[in-house]
Amino acid sequence: MSLELFNLKGKVALVTGATHGLGMAMAMGLGKAGATVVINGNSSQEKIDNALKEYAVAGIEAKGYKFDVTNEADVKANIIKIETEVGPIDILVNNAGIIKRVPLEEMEVAEFEQVIKVDLVSPFIVSKSVVKGMIARKSGKIINICSMMSELGRSTVGAYAAAKGGLKMLTRNMATEWAKHNIQTNGIGPGYFATSQTAPIRVDGHPFNDFIVGRTPAGQWGDPSDLEGAAIFLGSKASDFVNGQVIYVDGGILATIGKPANED
Repeated sequence: MSLELFNLKGKVALVTGATHGLGMAMAMGLGKAGATVVINGNSSQEKIDNALKEYAVAGIEAKGYKFDVTNEADVKANIIKIETEVGPIDILVNNAGIIKRVPLEEMEVAEFEQVIKVDLVSPFIVSKSVVKGMIARKSGKIINICSMMSELGRSTVGAYAAAKGGLKMLTRNMATEWAKHNIQTNGIGPGYFATSQTAPIRVDGHPFNDFIVGRTPAGQWGDPSDLEGAAIFLGSKASDFVNGQVIYVDGGILATIGKPANED
């Protein structure tokens, strides 16, 4: 009985920005739990096709759709297409996002607005299009991918922090408005993970690597697969009375102020 709480067989899960990295890791987890996975990307069809090959190798049934999550008309058209060709969307993971590392005083307004549009406005756009079907069916799971920057500031990522802080509150408000329809809206806040993007700095002696390893109570970078459990939990029946929460998968960083330099 307890394992059935996490069984996603027969469910359709749409994961935006899931052609690589953490989005792919979470989509893989949902697929392993039995869901039919629909991935989204916008950079190229080739990238989507290559990602689908990786899902197939992992034994996961996946479909791919290219559309711009910041374009409401594009989103609406593709949600209709997905639900017609694959089936009603039971689980939505708003993962697509960007970051621009620029000091706030040097950042162009257009750059700031772009980050807000992708990281905060697009989860609103996609959720708005998907949730109407969920409301009609009286069932659904929405998972917004937040960040430790939903809680903390950090130099040069002001726009990203503003967006992810806003996404935390948007998650709570979605829960407030949609819980009555048996829709659970929650978030996942990843910490620092070992991905291809972080590979160049994940070497002993690199200042940032040493900082992360020393700052994280677990004493290591996260593996992308560490996100699978949180995604499965929030996408499954096991979380049916969990609403408006953000689960931080960060090895304990947010739990502590850190340790003094003279402490082992």
